[in-house]
Amino acid sequence: MAPAATSGGGSLPSGFSVLATFPDLLFIFEFIFGGLVWILVASSKVQFPLVQGWVMFVSVFCFVATTILLFLYFVGAHGGDASWMPLDVSYHFIAALFYLSASVLEAYATIETKAIFSLQNETFKYYQENISAVVFAYAATLIYVIHAVFSILRWKSS
Repeated sequence: MAPAATSGGGSLPSGFSVLATFPDLLFIFEFIFGGLVWILVASSKVQFPLVQGWVMFVSVFCFVATTILLFLYFVGAHGGDASWMPLDVSYHFIAALFYLSASVLEAYATIETKAIFSLQNETFKYYQENISAVVFAYAATLIYVIHAVFSILRWKSS
């Protein structure tokens, strides 16, 4: 029976055990919240292209990078090699920092959008989408931070 990594384990999982171990189970929530940020910002009216462009970059980059990392774990590309643990920790800390910056900027864009426009029906819809994007961006930040912290604990225990 192959050992599966847990929060107290010392190896990276492979195959479907990726979806059954902690912190790797958080990949699912990273997809959900990151995808929601991507969808909500893409569907809202862009008032600040540079700010919301960064939010889109972060959400798309993290979505794609998380997909690639999850796929590599599924196929067992790491081969049980412990040298992948620093990569795992580094990626999740970088993603958390990116999402933190995107969350703050999206909150700023949302506040400025409210100040610029009177809240008419169509504008209010975009305002609500931006508020939702802010909430999900902060949730994604939290998920990436938790994943990074537990990945570093797994790395230190190996």
